[in-house]
Amino acid sequence: MDRRGHLAQSLNAQTDRTAPAAPRQRSRGGSAWSFRAGRWQRQARRWFLLLVDIEVPRGLGSATAAMLLLASVCYGVVKGDHGPEIAANFGDLCDAAANAAGFGISEVALAGQHEVSRDEILGLAGITARSSLLFLDAADARARLLTNPWIEQATVLKLYPGRLRIEIKERKAFALWQKDARISLIADDGTILEPYVPAGFAALPLVVGIGAEHEAPGLLALVAHYPALVPQIEASVLVAQRRWNLHLKNGVEVLLPENDPERALQILADLDRDKKLLSRDIARVDLRISDRVVVRLSDAAAAARDAALKAADSAAKKKPKKGGEA
Repeated sequence: MDRRGHLAQSLNAQTDRTAPAAPRQRSRGGSAWSFRAGRWQRQARRWFLLLVDIEVPRGLGSATAAMLLLASVCYGVVKGDHGPEIAANFGDLCDAAANAAGFGISEVALAGQHEVSRDEILGLAGITARSSLLFLDAADARARLLTNPWIEQATVLKLYPGRLRIEIKERKAFALWQKDARISLIADDGTILEPYVPAGFAALPLVVGIGAEHEAPGLLALVAHYPALVPQIEASVLVAQRRWNLHLKNGVEVLLPENDPERALQILADLDRDKKLLSRDIARVDLRISDRVVVRLSDAAAAARDAALKAADSAAKKKPKKGGEA
């Protein structure tokens, strides 16, 4: 109570009337959750409104459907392995259009073929009655031709509007090569021309053994220096890919050395010319040792020699000695 008899008011009460009411405090955990939830809802609402406001171009749905259909067709083509067939049909359509436009193949000139027929060349090059010069791939045709072992080189020339020229160079048959009881016809570079012996090439030299198809040119070039030996050789066998054995038609085997086989051939030719060595009853001539020639008799000759030696020995024992009984 003041001097005038009024009751003094509390400062706290005055303060309560003038100050705004303080907000009620919430628990710390509840406030954080409400904040996160409100922010997430606002973000979701914003993205939703953006999606709603997107203007879809006209025809997008049709384009998407067409792309899905095209993808399905491509998958079916790849899965069913129909690619080559479709490509061939498309190529036929292009060739037909080019032929109608005046770019058909009216003339095909071939040069250099002997062992490969015209039909084989055209088939290898992929040329048919429907082919057009405009869509013919000359590089691809050349690569196809080179897959034939007879063809060593090939040239394909397109001469517009409708002429085609094909020039080839063939490999030459060089020898017969035997490996694992199979005989093939080979060229001088070792290429197998035919996996059998054609009738017209049966008289070619025969080489035998692994690697003989590549080493044969060197040996046959050496043997060609001695014409008297060539017709006597039936087969040349490469031993351990290092040296050669010559099998003659009369059954004699000639063993050549690994080093300097030309010198050994010269000795053999001289002995046959002067001593008729290869015409005798022998089985082997060993020329592997540089300073001597080792000759082995045939079984019959060896048996006859042994019998002759025994007879001579018996005759010597039966012969009377000088100064014997009167």
